[in-house]
Amino acid sequence: MSETTNLTIRINKELKEQAEQLFSELGMNMTTAFTVFVRQAVRQGKIPFEISLNIPNAETIAAMEEANRISRDPNAKRYSSFEELIAEVRNEV
Repeated sequence: MSETTNLTIRINKELKEQAEQLFSELGMNMTTAFTVFVRQAVRQGKIPFEISLNIPNAETIAAMEEANRISRDPNAKRYSSFEELIAEVRNEV
């Protein structure tokens, strides 16, 4: 067996408990899970999953809220096809 070393990390208590529960259900402990992560990172030469700020900006959030309001509005105009919508737009000009 190869030589091992200790690693100490700080993590939010609740997050640690959630991770331990998940890893336990997967049949491993925190050490094994972390080792899997590090092995994959070394093997791939990168973090083995996408890290992004996939947070919509204020304009996008407002548009999504408007779309939700429209979809719930029983009085909102509905179209059976895109062509029907375009025909109506052309008739309004």
